[in-house]
Amino acid sequence: MAELHDLSALDQAAAIRVGEISAVELTKHYLARSESLGRAVGAFILLTPELALAQAQAADDAVRRGEPNLGPLHGVVVPIKDLNNVSGVPTTYGAELPAATAAADDYVVARMREAFLVFTGKTNTPEFGLPCYTENSIAEAARTPWDLTRSAGGSSGGSAAAVAAGLASVGQGNDGGGSIRIPASVCGLVGLKPSRHRISNGPWGDSVGELSVAGPLGRTVADVAALLDVMAVPFVDDPVILERSAGGFLAAARRPPHRLRIGRYRQPVIADVEIAADCLAGYEETSSLLEELGHDIVEAPPPFDHDVVPLFETLWAALALSIPVPEEAEVQLAPLTRWLRDRGRRQTVGEVPSAVASIRYLTRSALRVSAQFDVVLTPTLAAPPALVGQLRNDQDPAADFEAQKAFTPFTSPYNVTGQPAITLPLYWTDMGLPIGSQLVGRPGQEDVLLSLAAQLEAARPWSDRRPACW
Repeated sequence: MAELHDLSALDQAAAIRVGEISAVELTKHYLARSESLGRAVGAFILLTPELALAQAQAADDAVRRGEPNLGPLHGVVVPIKDLNNVSGVPTTYGAELPAATAAADDYVVARMREAFLVFTGKTNTPEFGLPCYTENSIAEAARTPWDLTRSAGGSSGGSAAAVAAGLASVGQGNDGGGSIRIPASVCGLVGLKPSRHRISNGPWGDSVGELSVAGPLGRTVADVAALLDVMAVPFVDDPVILERSAGGFLAAARRPPHRLRIGRYRQPVIADVEIAADCLAGYEETSSLLEELGHDIVEAPPPFDHDVVPLFETLWAALALSIPVPEEAEVQLAPLTRWLRDRGRRQTVGEVPSAVASIRYLTRSALRVSAQFDVVLTPTLAAPPALVGQLRNDQDPAADFEAQKAFTPFTSPYNVTGQPAITLPLYWTDMGLPIGSQLVGRPGQEDVLLSLAAQLEAARPWSDRRPACW
């Protein structure tokens, strides 16, 4: 007989709506698993059982009252990444600094609360979400459940570890340079970075260069699409509101795509690095599967040459420096964080706005080129999941940063362009490690990506693959 965590998020919510299970029962199940397995995979910085059970009871009460129009994820557990504020809960940002208790929800959290989702805890993140690995000084390193010697990636590593280990059916993350897609790839999940402005970054506003956006990750395309529907409801004070797909994103995931023109490239953008054989094999197998499904595959140029790299690095250093830290607390920060903040301080007053302007100009050229394709295919990463500690180098933060770039040369270009991008676990190594394939859409066309992703999932299912800790 299936355990509750064997069910998809949509199946769990359907069972709650008809009274087959209760949200409280589901929440207690996940809290028990999180207590048992959470430390082993480094999933959480903090569990919030009292909040979760109160939310679950409210979800059950809504069912008992017969409230109409309960959502497709009603009563489902979705932990919140500890870069986002949850009212009444401390936010650490992954740093060994005094944690302030949030006075209000971030907007994306508020939308999830309104939809009767349940927050079992704050998931692990590296300090300020800056590295592509989740190794901080306040929690265990986040590890992929497929091999506990290997990193769950970052910066949404805790969310990915939680979902992949069966501690939640879906997770919330954010992505400023690949921070949803990287951990989703190494944890064998679906991870979607939505289009810029698709999900509100309120009440604080957008990050430097508008690189970062919140987004969902999960075990199935439909679950991810359903969570996107919840997260993407705009607020009246959002300066930009994107038009939504007819019927919503879950409906798009349930529609077959038309015949698509898909460009592909394998040339790294952010670093000169050799792509691992397993990542190339996954890229080629995904290309072949797309052709089998009737799509047209053509070679495409990368969106940028290496001229964009120093501009992105300028913005990343400015982003690190933009986070307020008391002067006396700087010494408590990780070496990489201090190095990035020092780099930000050395930048001139005009350097950051100049980099933003240059990136916007280069993005226009990149979008003109990619407009000839409905979707673009790349490897998600340049190598299989890295060992815990493999990328980190506290003695030489500059080398640490270069190692991260070499591991993730395909993700950050689409934070620069603002295009939606999704990673799918379509290939597995002989060692049983997941390898993601990245699909990139035109701006605002998450519906096309989700429709295609669901078609690929149906052709080569992955959700029945489960790690040993499951």
